[in-house]
Amino acid sequence: QVQLVESGGGLVQPGGSLRLSCSASGSILSINTMGWYRQAPGKQRDLVASIATGGSTNYADSVKGRFTISRDNAKNTVYLQMSSLNPEDKAVYYCNADRVRVRGFYGHRKYWGKGTTVTVDS
Repeated sequence: QVQLVESGGGLVQPGGSLRLSCSASGSILSINTMGWYRQAPGKQRDLVASIATGGSTNYADSVKGRFTISRDNAKNTVYLQMSSLNPEDKAVYYCNADRVRVRGFYGHRKYWGKGTTVTVDS
């Protein structure tokens, strides 16, 4: 139906920057909200940032002013520009597509990517 593929994770030094990308493909009619969640070892998966079709955004308090989410609706792609990274940002980052309308299916669905790992270490 729908696949989400993330890229851009890796190892970065404290204070550094990374840009994550996530592209959605498949029988997509529309995607209302795309976002990024992260899960550190032993912790729950938490919202990092989300962006709606119209461009409204939502950020976790811990990343406000450091991370910027953006979206290309025509490409069904969402980006997360991360700067001033610190060790607390180390986690697996998951892409999410919410309220997705899929060709041939009634209603809305939610999809997850497989995750990309971000490591912040000197």
